[in-house]
Amino acid sequence: MISWSDLWTVSYTVAGVAFVASAAGLVAVRLLAARSVYTNLTVVAAVTVVATVTGFVLIAKEMFISQGDLDLVMAVVVISGIAGFAVALLVGRRIAAASRSLLNSVQEVGRSGSYHRPTAVLPAELAGLSDALERAHGRLTEARDRERALETSRRELVAWVSHDLRAPLAGLRAMAEALEDGVVADPYTVETYHGQIRKETDRLTLMIDDLFELSRIHAGALRLSRRPVSLGELIGEALTSAEPLARAKGVRLHGSWEACRPLMVDTAEVGRALRNLITNAVRHTPSDGSIEVEGDEESGMATVCVSDSCGGIPEEHLPRVFDVAFRGETARTPGPSEGAGLGLSIARGIIEAHAGQIGVRNAGPGCQFMIRLPLAAGAGASSGLPRSQRRGAGSSREGILT
Repeated sequence: MISWSDLWTVSYTVAGVAFVASAAGLVAVRLLAARSVYTNLTVVAAVTVVATVTGFVLIAKEMFISQGDLDLVMAVVVISGIAGFAVALLVGRRIAAASRSLLNSVQEVGRSGSYHRPTAVLPAELAGLSDALERAHGRLTEARDRERALETSRRELVAWVSHDLRAPLAGLRAMAEALEDGVVADPYTVETYHGQIRKETDRLTLMIDDLFELSRIHAGALRLSRRPVSLGELIGEALTSAEPLARAKGVRLHGSWEACRPLMVDTAEVGRALRNLITNAVRHTPSDGSIEVEGDEESGMATVCVSDSCGGIPEEHLPRVFDVAFRGETARTPGPSEGAGLGLSIARGIIEAHAGQIGVRNAGPGCQFMIRLPLAAGAGASSGLPRSQRRGAGSSREGILT
């Protein structure tokens, strides 16, 4: 059995050798920090083997081990050290190869614009890094595509608004010059020109208001003054606002809604979004057509569906319906009461600013716009008529608009 003195001798000898070898190894690793992983692993393996052999030789001399035993143990230690050193070299080469493969994939992004995962088997850490790079590249690609789409929308908006502004301005200038030069003198024509000038001025004001609202939305400067409001109140006010346009075109409006918890929203902004949807439906619904506006509660969200009879939207246009200035038609000139074609874009910005969702799909004889808004927390159901009675009120409203 080994004595305490021998154990102490072995301990401080091994500790001293380990300290010196570790210090030398740390210095070497620090000096070679910028070199490859392969080189650093080689240094680690060399330090381990040298420390083991040196420690054993010093212990053997202090313990007076016989030459035969010393040669035998030295052979075992040297062979084990060589095996460990070889394994370390192989591991280092494998890690270095995996690192080069990952580097090549990253460099390929600059040439091809896309990231391809390395085909080589990567260690767990490098595989995690590759996954993170793949996700980051995916997010960057999506952001770049969104930026390109936004830039395209901006260019289209500038072109379309320039066209839409030029037409009424040209008309205003022609009428103003006719009045100024006395070309038009009879009272009826003068009155007609004055009325037309007022209409064109109102249309330009509406277009400018739409542009200002959209710029606030895109700049994140849309300030919301939230207050609790019932879904029926929002729908009712939007229907009332759309009455003149629907009556003039002969379009029937139906409104119905379920009693549900109040919404905590900016009533002016959400009301504008609803009016934009209903007005858009009226403009695209033929005379003697009908529009259905339904409100309900679903999965803790207030839902509003605006269904029209426009005949549907081509499938290739559905993803772009809410894009800036998209009208889905060749002729870009809006009607006398239309804005700059930004109503749906503004509606989407307002709804998303309220943490809501908006979408569109083809349904029945036309298309259906859907809005989902979060309900106010901790509030009971809003008071109001049941659905059946509210449908009766909608029928009465239809009679007014026919």
